Amino acid sequence: MSRSMAMPAGGSFARRAVAASSAVRRMDGVLLVAVAALTVIGTLLVWSSTRTWAPGSTGLVKKHILNVAIGIALTSAAVMVNHRSLRVYAPLVYVVSLIGLVLVITPLGSTVNGAHSWIMLGGGFAFQPSEFAKLGLVLMLAMLLARPVRGTDRPRTLDIGLSLGVAGFTMGLVMLQPDLGTTMVLGVITAGALVIGGVRKRWILGLALLVVCGVVAVWLLDVLEPYQIARFTAFLNPASDPRGVGYNSTQSLIAIGSGGLFGKGLFEGGQTTGRFVPEQHTDFIFTVAGEEFGFLGSVAVVALMGVILLRGMRIARLCDDRFGTLVAGVIVCWLAFQSFVNIGMTIGIMPITGLPLPFVSYGGTATFANMIAIGLLQAIHIREQPF
Repeated sequence: MSRSMAMPAGGSFARRAVAASSAVRRMDGVLLVAVAALTVIGTLLVWSSTRTWAPGSTGLVKKHILNVAIGIALTSAAVMVNHRSLRVYAPLVYVVSLIGLVLVITPLGSTVNGAHSWIMLGGGFAFQPSEFAKLGLVLMLAMLLARPVRGTDRPRTLDIGLSLGVAGFTMGLVMLQPDLGTTMVLGVITAGALVIGGVRKRWILGLALLVVCGVVAVWLLDVLEPYQIARFTAFLNPASDPRGVGYNSTQSLIAIGSGGLFGKGLFEGGQTTGRFVPEQHTDFIFTVAGEEFGFLGSVAVVALMGVILLRGMRIARLCDDRFGTLVAGVIVCWLAFQSFVNIGMTIGIMPITGLPLPFVSYGGTATFANMIAIGLLQAIHIREQPF
């Protein structure tokens, strides 16, 4: 009797193991390799940029590897989630992300580099809720815009209004920190969701006009912090004050330009070793690639990011349901914009906004959010076709 009762349990375990194995085999290998390669490159760059000043001979690389390991575990967990069932829990994820944003503006929050966007956990660890707000907003917008009007592929007017309200509330909380860079990413996430969701062009044009008016109002009403205004001033004319507001931009260009075609070699960058570029392990990590790996190494980093974005677009295109298409497509918009801004600010074509380079920059919460996003892409990919 006990033997017969044990057999179904064993059979169930075997079926789960086979199913898990099938899911692993069906994952997008090209996407995994590209993410892994960028992560390895990022680990080397973090090691090089922190070994001369952070405690210990290896700098912050051990802590970075720990963050990556946790991120891989989160990716694995996200892969096993059926994205169709995740649609039901999208409001819960969104509400939890909002709670984090609210906690930041209470006395629990801490200020780092001018932005009151961190919660200190002790032991040298910190939590940035705005990174998870990106995920929460992606899922919430996908849920709302995945319900088209009957007989069409366009979302309902009510859902468009709710989407704008959800996005506006999230961005408002982030602006209270203030974190202009993350607000810009949230804006792109919203725009991407509306476009992919099939919103009519007049809505898009109206929202674009509203954004322009909002930018002008923010500038005229002096809403921006002094350090944010200084960043835009440096972007427009970094040579006007190379030792002041233009220092970061000037030193960034010097570091990248000094690498030449092949670079100076890992750990051999003078700009990196001398810490001439501030925040070189996070916001300006691309300058380390430019100096030590050269032009070809920098192109390799951009190419790997391009592979990730192209595979994400392919997953969105092949998905057989609107929710999955929206989630995958908006994740691509998020990663593409953030990568463009980060690399752009190091080469002088974008203002400095404090956005890290996905999968490369040092960081805990950002690494976790990026890895979960990759897990969601894989979860959508392995369920595009029936087993």
